[in-house]
Amino acid sequence: MDMPSLKIGSRISRLPIVQGGMAVRISLSPLAAAVANAGGVGVIAGSGLSADELTSEVRAARAATTGVLGVNIMVAVRAFKELVHAAIAAGADLIIAGAGFSRDVFSWCKDAGVECVPIVGSARVAALSQRFGASAVVVEGVDAGGHLGTDRHVDDLLPEILDAVDIPVIAAGGIATGADIKRMLDAGAAGVQMGSRFAATRESSASDAFKAMYVAATEDDIILTKSPVGLPGRAIVNRLTTRIAAGDYPKIERCRSCLKDCGKEYCIIDVLERAQRGDVTSGLVFAGTSAAHVHEVPAAAELMERLVAEWRVAEEGAA
Repeated sequence: MDMPSLKIGSRISRLPIVQGGMAVRISLSPLAAAVANAGGVGVIAGSGLSADELTSEVRAARAATTGVLGVNIMVAVRAFKELVHAAIAAGADLIIAGAGFSRDVFSWCKDAGVECVPIVGSARVAALSQRFGASAVVVEGVDAGGHLGTDRHVDDLLPEILDAVDIPVIAAGGIATGADIKRMLDAGAAGVQMGSRFAATRESSASDAFKAMYVAATEDDIILTKSPVGLPGRAIVNRLTTRIAAGDYPKIERCRSCLKDCGKEYCIIDVLERAQRGDVTSGLVFAGTSAAHVHEVPAAAELMERLVAEWRVAEEGAA
């Protein structure tokens, strides 16, 4: 019994598993290439990188895999256009765009023969995306890590999105096991996107301290926190999130003007970079609720095999 494949426009991955694009500098070329080689869609996070850095990451991943390779870029970043064009020129198969909506990205992708996959949180935005030429959409529920565009669970959103579009719908947010994958596929999703499970793999570019936070996290440790992006963020509780909750924001030492719109309560890129480098007390450790299911740090290929095995057990149990 084989898992179904995932077709996004002209690209086909052997498995219907998309690895989430986790910024800043968590999902880079080593992780994306490993997931693509294991049969999924490997994704590099472009937000927080320069165009030159993103070009190097995409080229490195492209040299290491013939699988499907995507790049996730937040529409909210000031360098969105530059990063999209860099990713396309370097050989990305698809662009995943979240944290905002851009009409231009659809034409950029179409002109280059690259698939465009917006992240959506409502049926209205999903339908709009299809009208502009999306090859698929990711519907991301409130259980996802990082910045959130909805307060609803993916199980509630998915039926509405499926009714609104004819293109493949990829479910995301709180998906932790092969049984979860079966549930989403049975509900009509063409595939799933999983970020937090892959943040704690050997190929992830997160620090060891970051991954240890995932391994130790319980459901009670994973909270919503305020972000200057203007969207709530889901993260693992630490000294920084406690300060943010109290309105005691860390001082901005140097503004890089990385966002189109920023509340300037604190520097989001600074605290994300701190966590990626290993400072998990004053850094921000983004994580979805599925981080509570992380109990070790496997290789990406091992995790993929485990997810397939869990899916198969769930399938056989339902037969």
